Amino acid sequence: MIAFGLRHARSVVCLGAHPDDIEIGCGGTLLTLNASPGATVRALVLTGDDARATEAREALPRFFPGATVEVTGLPDGRLPAHWSTVKDTLEAFARRDSADVVLTPRVDDAHQDHRLLGMLASTVWRDSLIMQYEIPKWDGDMAAPNHYVALDRVTARRKVELLHRCFPSQAARDWWDDELFFGLLRLRGVEARAHYAEGFFVSKAVVDLG
Repeated sequence: MIAFGLRHARSVVCLGAHPDDIEIGCGGTLLTLNASPGATVRALVLTGDDARATEAREALPRFFPGATVEVTGLPDGRLPAHWSTVKDTLEAFARRDSADVVLTPRVDDAHQDHRLLGMLASTVWRDSLIMQYEIPKWDGDMAAPNHYVALDRVTARRKVELLHRCFPSQAARDWWDDELFFGLLRLRGVEARAHYAEGFFVSKAVVDLG
């Protein structure tokens, strides 16, 4: 079961406020999309020092071979103060190619960087299916998704394995562990009538009945 609009997507854009946002929020979906012939993935990550930027550039191609990643290096935790730069960066990125699907953080995410990116995505990509992924955190801002991408057990295990392998800088964080990652995947799986799943939020979609 793949959310409508994804199975036939040929151009996918992933947006992350920080390195690891994309992989935490929709890494399993990207692994699943590997089976879609002809699909391309481009990613833009807005913050990250040299070490974290290297993690971001090397991580995504492991989830989706051939994916390209750009990291702008804006200050972590301060994106709202750089609203114009963020908007200009997104618009410049969007002009290079069209996107069937845009994967971005939630518009109501408790983290200000995530929230800004989610809000601006819909103003830049007006003709794309925008799917907002979720990122667990201490704020306790989890909500009820309205779209899901089901993952089999092999894909879910692969996602978690790659998170640990690709982002060693995060290993010391008290929330970075298998229990969190698998727990959320399992919960969303129950909601999606699957074993594991990733949850997304879609505020507007055009359904093609042809």
